[in-house]
Amino acid sequence: MPTVDALSDRLTGYLDLQQIKLVRRAYYYAEQAHDGQRRKSGEPYVTHPLAVASILAGMHMDHQSLMAAMLHDVIEDTAVSREGLEGQFGQEVADIVDGVSKLTHLEFETRAEAQAENFQKMVLAMAVDIRVILVKLADRLHNMRTLGAMPPEKQRRIARETLDIYAPVAARLGMRDLQLELEDLAFQSYYPMRAKYIRRAVVLARGQRKDVISSIEEAIRNRLKQEGLPGTVSGREKHLYSIYTKMKTKGKSFAEIMDVFAFRIVTESVDDCYRALGIVHNLYKPVPGRFKDYVAIPKANGYQSLHTDLFGARDITIEVQIRTKEMDAVASQGIAEHSHYKIYGDSNSAIDGYNRARKWVQGLLEMQKRAGNSMEFIETVKTDLFPDEVYVFSPKGRIFELPQGATAVDFAYAVHTDIGNSCVSCRINRRLAPLSQPLHSGQTVEIITTPSAQPNMAWLNFVITGKARSAIRHFIKVQHRGESIELGRRLLTQFLSNYGSSIEEVDPEALNNLLEEAELKSLDELLQDIGMGNRMAYVVARRLRPAEHEEEPLPPSDSNKATLAIRGTEGMVLHYARCCGPIPGDSITGHISTGRGLVIHRTDCRNIAFMKDDAEKCVYLEWSNSIDDEFIVNLDLKVEPKRGLIATLATTASGASANVLKIDITETDDALNTVHMDLTVKDRIHLAKVMRKLKALKEVYKVSRV
Repeated sequence: MPTVDALSDRLTGYLDLQQIKLVRRAYYYAEQAHDGQRRKSGEPYVTHPLAVASILAGMHMDHQSLMAAMLHDVIEDTAVSREGLEGQFGQEVADIVDGVSKLTHLEFETRAEAQAENFQKMVLAMAVDIRVILVKLADRLHNMRTLGAMPPEKQRRIARETLDIYAPVAARLGMRDLQLELEDLAFQSYYPMRAKYIRRAVVLARGQRKDVISSIEEAIRNRLKQEGLPGTVSGREKHLYSIYTKMKTKGKSFAEIMDVFAFRIVTESVDDCYRALGIVHNLYKPVPGRFKDYVAIPKANGYQSLHTDLFGARDITIEVQIRTKEMDAVASQGIAEHSHYKIYGDSNSAIDGYNRARKWVQGLLEMQKRAGNSMEFIETVKTDLFPDEVYVFSPKGRIFELPQGATAVDFAYAVHTDIGNSCVSCRINRRLAPLSQPLHSGQTVEIITTPSAQPNMAWLNFVITGKARSAIRHFIKVQHRGESIELGRRLLTQFLSNYGSSIEEVDPEALNNLLEEAELKSLDELLQDIGMGNRMAYVVARRLRPAEHEEEPLPPSDSNKATLAIRGTEGMVLHYARCCGPIPGDSITGHISTGRGLVIHRTDCRNIAFMKDDAEKCVYLEWSNSIDDEFIVNLDLKVEPKRGLIATLATTASGASANVLKIDITETDDALNTVHMDLTVKDRIHLAKVMRKLKALKEVYKVSRV
């Protein structure tokens, strides 16, 4: 069992005496606060915070992080308040502890919702102080090491949460040692039998491969010595969970994975790394296309190394990583190595790594602000935590790291949210390309924008970064809400006019009573409900009618009916029915559909005939004179078969300023064939002009609108 004295001895290596005294004081405070509490294993509870502090001491974390580790469960599990903690140990320590503490005073419908809320709260605290996540990861690591005392069901739940959230977060922060241990411990708890069989196979394979590993290691070491290059060579251990995931995702057998021998060379300087690369390429033949230079272009988490695959003797594949001592420390500890760079001096790589981590956390914070709720946020974060990066360039040469499979839209949002929102097309390596085309490392991407552009809901089918998904959803949500409120206002105004009233003249008391009854907070929420079709404007108007109008208004007749003008700019809350395809100039009626808003039909459409006279469900509409949009119409043509007819029809329609979307021909038994055309027109006058031009062709016998 660790003791505070043993911890103090370790801390003398990098903390001064006064800081060690503060850490000890935090320990004794926690010991007193947790007095009488025990862990599931039966040990005194204070052994847990002491072990968490020991893990952080191994990372050489600062004294405030160690104090927060000692106290991280005090607010949650004892009577001590945040204010009391701040009075004793200062605001910084109290902020870290508060960030790590769970939301114990709120009730959630599901455990998943509680997990999402806890993670969201932690992200907010991380944005203020990055040390919050380091304390939380150390806390999770010790809990995983002692998970055996928990019931099996709880072990599986905690292990799943670790694999889904905490191990990927550690990877994203570059903390590879902690990530691997979390993954292996969680794997053993979640799949105990699979872990057991893989471990047994690894031990067996290790014994059989010992001589081969030793001979390759010795050959590399001797060649480095021969060239006068300082450096250490070591074999890399394959971890259980990484073996399992490769077998599962890549469909490889255990033997295929274990037949690849992995080595690491650690040198003194960046120059030495490239010299060592030349040496191993002379010693063994490199595998084409399997060299990666993460020294020149680091990974998103700050990881730097040269990776190369080699052909060894006897058909053996060798993987080699080459890095400096500083890069090796960063690869193991990640942000923990960067977070205290001020103690050791301002080395450029440390500051760069720290800034990368801060940038990622700021990105999380931006996603959190745009997400509708904590569950949406955590799903977005999960997709952002598993990046196999591609590295692309802006036209000015700036490097952007994006996940594998990212598109130009993901790149646009990575540059800036406003660039993504106004993106219309892109050039990849100076050639126009689809926005949905996946990007590859080394490409130069240029985004073409226009101020009038807006995000397209279809983008959600191919974007993969969390930032892009959350920004698109947020824009659509805000736009949808604004359009719903505006349509709801117009619908309610129309029905209130039947009572000689308007929204501005509504009795405030009647409005408040209605809002309270409907459990809505404001008039805008009521109007949004009406615009979305969830609440009938006719019924709301009847509830808000003036006192003198106790009787129902007369049903509107054709001569006096109040109409709503359709402008064509209502957006996503207004839909044109596909069954009849209304266009300006047609007589139209609107049907209020729950969740969709207003659906517009032609008045003579059979699908609306049975509800045309129902004032609660239908709205009388007319076209605005200012409409400037194009509408889809379907035409059927009876034609005489002739070579080149389809081209003639398309050219004729285009000549009449109609845009042809689709055209196909159906052969029939008689002498005439049927051609079906989908095209866009501005109104009925434009449609009549197109139909006249088509009918003027000698091969066309009949043109009719479907």
